[in-house]
Amino acid sequence: MTSASRVRLGWEIGIVLALSVGRSAFFSVLSFLQAITREESLGAQSTALNPGAATVDPWSVVSQGFSQLFNLAPVALAIYFLWEPGRSALQRIGLDFRRFGKDAGTGILLVLIIGVPGLGLYALGRALGITVQVGAAPLDGAWTAILLLTLAALRAGLTEEVIFIGYLFDRLKRLGWGTWTIILSTAALRGLYHAYQGIGPIFGNIAMGIVFGWVYHRWGRVMPLVIAHVVIDLIAFIGYPLAAAWWPTLF
Repeated sequence: MTSASRVRLGWEIGIVLALSVGRSAFFSVLSFLQAITREESLGAQSTALNPGAATVDPWSVVSQGFSQLFNLAPVALAIYFLWEPGRSALQRIGLDFRRFGKDAGTGILLVLIIGVPGLGLYALGRALGITVQVGAAPLDGAWTAILLLTLAALRAGLTEEVIFIGYLFDRLKRLGWGTWTIILSTAALRGLYHAYQGIGPIFGNIAMGIVFGWVYHRWGRVMPLVIAHVVIDLIAFIGYPLAAAWWPTLF
């Protein structure tokens, strides 16, 4: 790769990150720094996931639904940059349905490997007072809230796995980065992306990034990672609020 090509590719990566996970990571770190400089401890603070999803106003539901769809534009941009004449970018990164059964099985296995320990890290962080309380949106809006939260989970899964894994692995490899340098770097960025939740989720998401990065390096498919991510988020966004409503004494 020529020097000019490397510079152009560097600018491309910077633009994609600035429009997506890089921008979110930057503001997430700012939120974390703001939280640790407050007088109250991290454990005494809270943050909300998808707070507007509980709305029952039909125009707000429509607006939020389309907002989630437009938020997928950076994903489409990353896939566009990966596209080459005669070679589908979706097939290159394994974001297709050719092996959906196997991908789904791998995704569920990853949920067990990553999701359960992740909940444990969150609980440990809360017990140690180094993780903020993360509140899921209430499901007062019934099916509309479930619809919006499902769209939010799909958006998060596609955004993080396509860009952190599919796009960055390809681009950084072209710049000459080694496999484990890419895995650890993207995992660290994933951790910073979730820094607003506190120290526990930072390390939990770094671990998730390492496992997901290794899985992608081993099999070259993003689809099982997207499936696992969406299922984990659905459990967090929908499963937990439902469980808390049905069994309040346990939660």
